[in-house]
Amino acid sequence: MSWEKNVRKVVPYTPGDQPNKAGMIKINTNECPYPPAPGIQKVLAELDISKIRLYPDTTAAPLVKALADYYGVSEKQVFVGVGSDDVIAMAFLTFFHGSEPILFPDITYSFYDVWADLYRIPYEVIPLHEDFRIHAEDYKKKNGGIIFPNPNAPTGVFESLDVVEEIVSANPDSVVIVDEAYVDFGGETALPLLEKYDNLLIVRTFSKSRAMAGMRIGFAIGNEKLMKLLNDVKFSFNSYTMNLPSIVCGVEAVKDDAYFKATLEKMIKTRERVKKELSGLGFTFPDSYTNFIFATHKTKPAREIYETLKEQDIYVRHFNKPGIDNYLRISIGTDEEMDRVLAFLGEYLKER
Repeated sequence: MSWEKNVRKVVPYTPGDQPNKAGMIKINTNECPYPPAPGIQKVLAELDISKIRLYPDTTAAPLVKALADYYGVSEKQVFVGVGSDDVIAMAFLTFFHGSEPILFPDITYSFYDVWADLYRIPYEVIPLHEDFRIHAEDYKKKNGGIIFPNPNAPTGVFESLDVVEEIVSANPDSVVIVDEAYVDFGGETALPLLEKYDNLLIVRTFSKSRAMAGMRIGFAIGNEKLMKLLNDVKFSFNSYTMNLPSIVCGVEAVKDDAYFKATLEKMIKTRERVKKELSGLGFTFPDSYTNFIFATHKTKPAREIYETLKEQDIYVRHFNKPGIDNYLRISIGTDEEMDRVLAFLGEYLKER
């Protein structure tokens, strides 16, 4: 077929399984196991449905203001999008337009190379070091931009603010994107560095710590010039990206800080307990600063454990990739869910 020569072909991102079974335990996509802020149900019930016939606010101004107030920055420093994937995709289109390759770790969020291929951006993957660490020295070379998550996914490893600053300061001619999808669960945000560096962009999401993966809300914080450039690309691509229900629900989620922090505290407490239990079952893992644990077992192959758990309608994530194919990424569920997982693993491993 002659038309195929004009088709853009890429290898797509592969998400985790999305089963929908009664009684399943779904701990494979790092979703929050608890509901979002209770006020969200109220604002949805009170939403004037007649407004849905109108286009939403192109700037998502109420949500931008709520985020700016919460993080203590100017509204002109905030950009919102349909999940952090949308925000990062816009950032790739906007800031990674040079001839030099962009840099990101070889074991990281697996959408980065997909976007680079899709937008025809040259890239170079930088190998992680022992214990899945990033070394700042590896990023002191010619590049067209840098992106990395902190804490990293899927490893859960957090790099200190000193490492982040060393990378940002060494690359004044490139935009450095720090993907902080999991920073609420541990570690330290790079937000204070925004006062010193105009080439830093920080990306966050409502999908993990704010329990709103279904609403698709992401945002970026940076200097005003970066935000203007991002918006220029957004308005050239799709002016109406954020829908009205997401805007009003996002504002309500930001307002209820007490609920947000209480949910984080519960998940972190469960994570720390599960770390100890998994260690006792023969698993090892990097210390996690996220809402998941990246674990390998001393005797049992990860693929075998993954398949066995799946037979029990327990879903964890297995990556069939070099360097991490013997690891499982286990999201943190409720205490009851994790108790069931640990009990099954205890019996399964004891029998073998």
